[in-house]
Amino acid sequence: MRTGKWLASGLAMLIAAGCVHGGTPYQDREEARLAKMLKDRVAGEPASCIAAFSSSRLKILDRTAVVYDAGDTIWVARPHDPASLDAHDIVVIERTGSQLCKYDIVRTIDRNTQSTSGVIMLGDFVPYRR
Repeated sequence: MRTGKWLASGLAMLIAAGCVHGGTPYQDREEARLAKMLKDRVAGEPASCIAAFSSSRLKILDRTAVVYDAGDTIWVARPHDPASLDAHDIVVIERTGSQLCKYDIVRTIDRNTQSTSGVIMLGDFVPYRR
Protein backbone atom coordinates (compact mmCIF):
# COMPACT_ATOMS: atom_id res chain seq x y z
CA MET A 1 0.00 0.00 0.00
CA ARG A 2 2.76 2.41 0.91
CA THR A 3 4.52 1.85 -2.43
CA GLY A 4 1.32 2.80 -4.25
CA LYS A 5 1.19 6.17 -2.48
CA TRP A 6 4.84 6.93 -3.33
CA LEU A 7 4.33 5.88 -6.95
CA ALA A 8 1.22 8.06 -7.32
CA SER A 9 2.99 10.98 -5.64
CA GLY A 10 6.04 10.62 -7.89
CA LEU A 11 3.89 10.42 -11.03
CA ALA A 12 1.97 13.53 -9.98
CA MET A 13 5.25 15.42 -9.54
CA LEU A 14 6.47 14.32 -13.00
CA ILE A 15 3.21 15.42 -14.61
CA ALA A 16 3.40 18.78 -12.83
CA ALA A 17 6.98 19.21 -14.06
CA GLY A 18 5.91 18.45 -17.62
CA CYS A 19 8.00 15.26 -17.88
CA VAL A 20 4.99 13.05 -18.52
CA HIS A 21 2.05 14.08 -20.60
CA GLY A 22 -1.05 12.51 -21.93
CA GLY A 23 -0.47 13.97 -25.38
CA THR A 24 -1.90 12.97 -28.68
CA PRO A 25 -0.02 10.56 -30.97
CA TYR A 26 0.98 13.59 -33.09
CA GLN A 27 2.28 15.38 -30.01
CA ASP A 28 4.22 12.26 -29.00
CA ARG A 29 5.74 12.17 -32.49
CA GLU A 30 6.87 15.79 -32.16
CA GLU A 31 8.39 15.05 -28.73
CA ALA A 32 10.27 12.14 -30.34
CA ARG A 33 11.43 14.46 -33.13
CA LEU A 34 12.72 16.94 -30.53
CA ALA A 35 14.49 14.15 -28.62
CA LYS A 36 16.21 13.09 -31.85
CA MET A 37 17.38 16.69 -32.47
CA LEU A 38 18.78 16.88 -28.94
CA LYS A 39 20.45 13.45 -28.94
CA ASP A 40 23.96 13.57 -27.42
CA ARG A 41 23.41 17.15 -26.21
CA VAL A 42 23.37 18.52 -22.68
CA ALA A 43 21.01 21.23 -21.44
CA GLY A 44 22.59 24.46 -20.23
CA GLU A 45 21.43 27.49 -18.29
CA PRO A 46 18.13 28.94 -19.66
CA ALA A 47 18.14 32.43 -21.19
CA SER A 48 15.38 34.97 -21.76
CA CYS A 49 16.80 36.06 -25.14
CA ILE A 50 19.01 34.57 -27.84
CA ALA A 51 20.80 35.90 -30.89
CA ALA A 52 18.68 34.51 -33.74
CA PHE A 53 19.88 35.92 -37.03
CA SER A 54 18.29 33.59 -39.57
CA SER A 55 14.58 32.81 -39.48
CA SER A 56 15.24 29.77 -41.70
CA ARG A 57 16.86 28.09 -38.67
CA LEU A 58 13.67 28.46 -36.63
CA LYS A 59 11.39 25.41 -36.40
CA ILE A 60 7.96 25.10 -34.85
CA LEU A 61 7.20 21.67 -33.41
CA ASP A 62 3.44 21.24 -33.27
CA ARG A 63 2.07 21.44 -29.71
CA THR A 64 5.61 21.11 -28.37
CA ALA A 65 8.22 23.85 -28.76
CA VAL A 66 9.93 26.58 -30.76
CA VAL A 67 13.43 25.41 -31.76
CA TYR A 68 16.30 27.55 -33.06
CA ASP A 69 19.32 25.71 -34.51
CA ALA A 70 22.38 27.94 -34.08
CA GLY A 71 24.82 25.26 -35.25
CA ASP A 72 26.75 24.25 -32.14
CA THR A 73 23.78 25.09 -29.93
CA ILE A 74 20.11 24.19 -30.29
CA TRP A 75 17.82 26.52 -28.33
CA VAL A 76 14.42 25.21 -27.20
CA ALA A 77 11.58 27.38 -25.88
CA ARG A 78 8.44 25.64 -24.74
CA PRO A 79 5.21 27.66 -24.68
CA HIS A 80 3.20 27.95 -21.47
CA ASP A 81 0.26 26.40 -23.37
CA PRO A 82 1.71 23.82 -25.83
CA ALA A 83 -1.71 23.30 -27.47
CA SER A 84 -1.43 26.86 -28.81
CA LEU A 85 1.29 25.75 -31.28
CA ASP A 86 -0.74 24.27 -34.12
CA ALA A 87 0.78 23.01 -37.38
CA HIS A 88 -2.24 24.37 -39.27
CA ASP A 89 -1.46 27.93 -38.19
CA ILE A 90 1.16 30.37 -39.40
CA VAL A 91 3.43 31.58 -36.58
CA VAL A 92 4.37 35.26 -36.61
CA ILE A 93 6.99 36.56 -34.17
CA GLU A 94 7.10 40.31 -33.60
CA ARG A 95 10.59 41.00 -32.28
CA THR A 96 11.19 44.04 -30.14
CA GLY A 97 14.94 44.10 -30.88
CA SER A 98 17.68 42.22 -32.67
CA GLN A 99 17.36 39.18 -30.41
CA LEU A 100 14.61 36.58 -30.12
CA CYS A 101 13.15 36.85 -26.62
CA LYS A 102 10.51 35.07 -24.63
CA TYR A 103 8.84 38.48 -24.21
CA ASP A 104 8.38 38.95 -27.98
CA ILE A 105 4.83 38.78 -29.23
CA VAL A 106 4.17 35.43 -30.90
CA ARG A 107 0.86 35.23 -32.76
CA THR A 108 -0.72 32.43 -34.72
CA ILE A 109 -2.72 33.08 -37.88
CA ASP A 110 -5.27 30.70 -39.33
CA ARG A 111 -4.11 29.62 -42.81
CA ASN A 112 -7.64 29.63 -44.22
CA THR A 113 -9.12 32.83 -42.86
CA GLN A 114 -5.85 34.78 -42.42
CA SER A 115 -7.14 35.98 -39.04
CA THR A 116 -5.32 35.84 -35.72
CA SER A 117 -6.08 32.56 -33.99
CA GLY A 118 -4.05 33.01 -30.81
CA VAL A 119 -1.13 34.46 -28.91
CA ILE A 120 1.69 32.29 -27.56
CA MET A 121 3.66 32.96 -24.38
CA LEU A 122 7.10 31.35 -24.62
CA GLY A 123 9.18 30.14 -21.71
CA ASP A 124 12.94 30.60 -21.43
CA PHE A 125 15.21 29.38 -24.22
CA VAL A 126 17.18 26.35 -23.03
CA PRO A 127 20.51 25.76 -24.82
CA TYR A 128 21.53 22.21 -25.73
CA ARG A 129 25.22 21.73 -26.58
CA ARG A 130 27.29 18.66 -27.41
